[in-house]
Amino acid sequence: MADGAPLIPAFSNGLKVYEHAPASVAFKKLRKRILRQTQEVITDFHLDGPREDGSSQRWLVCLSGGKDSYGLLAALLDLKWQGFLKADLLACNLDQGQPGFPKNVLPDYLGGLGIAHRIVTQDTYSVVTEKVPEGKTYCSLCSRMRRGVLYRVAREEGCDAIVLGHHRDDALETFMMNLMHGGRLAAMPPKLVNDEGDVHVLRPLITTAEKDLAKFAELCAFPIIPCTLCGSQDGLQRVLIKEMLDRWEEKKPGQREVMFRALQNVRPSHLVDKGLFDFKQL
Repeated sequence: MADGAPLIPAFSNGLKVYEHAPASVAFKKLRKRILRQTQEVITDFHLDGPREDGSSQRWLVCLSGGKDSYGLLAALLDLKWQGFLKADLLACNLDQGQPGFPKNVLPDYLGGLGIAHRIVTQDTYSVVTEKVPEGKTYCSLCSRMRRGVLYRVAREEGCDAIVLGHHRDDALETFMMNLMHGGRLAAMPPKLVNDEGDVHVLRPLITTAEKDLAKFAELCAFPIIPCTLCGSQDGLQRVLIKEMLDRWEEKKPGQREVMFRALQNVRPSHLVDKGLFDFKQL
């Protein structure tokens, strides 16, 4: 469906996303864990509150075609099917013009599920590859351009928020990137508002492990689309951070979980930020 084309009728049966999944106990446990974690984030961080007029929110669920965004969509549809999620969902994919991008995969998949969706075509690929000097990474510019398009679409569709598939490991890698290269303590919050103050950014999977989402995608046989932009570059700092965390996890299983708990247990008085804690009054 091209940008501006009529939308497919609204969401029907969320459980259809599991039509290829096994009926195994292992899958049921995995699904239950992901749904529990997603629901807890939605509840604990008040992602799904009603609008001022009492009506339900409308969420733009952003799909890249990767395992994380498929897992996000499945979890939200499942929670909505069970009655735990009130927000109305509109799936959205941004076709950035990468060479060889399989344009039919997501429209066919979403159409087969009967899910309201919009495919937006905008060639950010050429801009990014032209503007970024050789040897530099695409991620920063690509992310900013992609986010700008999604904000625009959210406004056009009357959506309160864009919803992203970032998970626990993304948050940890971002924290380490900021610590080691950015000179600040910052990660990925489950909820924030854009600079204009009119669109929220939500991350319901922020406590979910990447390995769980990878297994989930495999068992559900989601039609994964590989990234040919940032995913095609070698030597990314984020990749190196990920490899470092993998080594730590291998030496001490559960290390990522411990680190993530630290993001939820901040003690301003034990840091050195004068703007965060009033040391003068001690």
